Amino acid sequence: MITHEHPQLDVIAVGAHPDDVEIACGGTLAGLVQQGYQVGIVDLTDGEPTPGSPGPEVRLAEAKQAAETLGVQVRVQLDLPNRRLFDTFEARVALAKEFRKYRPRLVLGFGEKTPLASPDHWQAMQITDAAIFYSRLTKWDEHFDHLPVHTISAHLYYTLGFGSLELPQGAGHLVVDIGETLDTKLAAVRCYATQFPKHKEFIYERIRAAAMHDGIAAGYDAGELFAATRTLGTRDLVHFMFGQSPSDEPRKPPVR
Repeated sequence: MITHEHPQLDVIAVGAHPDDVEIACGGTLAGLVQQGYQVGIVDLTDGEPTPGSPGPEVRLAEAKQAAETLGVQVRVQLDLPNRRLFDTFEARVALAKEFRKYRPRLVLGFGEKTPLASPDHWQAMQITDAAIFYSRLTKWDEHFDHLPVHTISAHLYYTLGFGSLELPQGAGHLVVDIGETLDTKLAAVRCYATQFPKHKEFIYERIRAAAMHDGIAAGYDAGELFAATRTLGTRDLVHFMFGQSPSDEPRKPPVR
């Protein structure tokens, strides 16, 4: 019988730096927590050095406060180097270990390059893709501290790009309704005072505008866009379209 030291999470979101996940999908994570799911964040680096931060301890405190704002149950920071993040075997294994520990059903991660922004984002995408695969590999126990293998069932890409009107590449796209959690998302981003001082206040309006654009396209007040790594499908079309099953809504009696 296998016993686990770590709680099982339903969803893990992976970012290159603290604040990536909050900006990209913080509303979705807050909503999942409110719905009763177990949610975690993995930051591949501590995001340091950065121009406005006095050091990693402050950035870590900001990340902790942001996680508490969203309500996520677990936040892990890996010891990979900011500004020098590369898709290496060691980085893949480090993230795969976290997947084996927390055993998520769904992983959210970077889905594109971010021109004029950190190249760490693109490396994080490749690391995450590989770590999802490494998490389920057998006969390689010595590389993963003999943690049990774990197969991740689903993987979605999020977007951090505000500079393009094109949809990110993917086998399909979906928007998550964050109308009720947009303010929570913005509050979580505001926790990063060292990253967004007064002269960068414009970032909050950009985040709000992007959420409203994506939400309106799907019929919501605000939303977050994801790209699917495989074609989306369903066995229950009505539930897929409306989020309910026949038992959720009382049926009208037949007209006689």
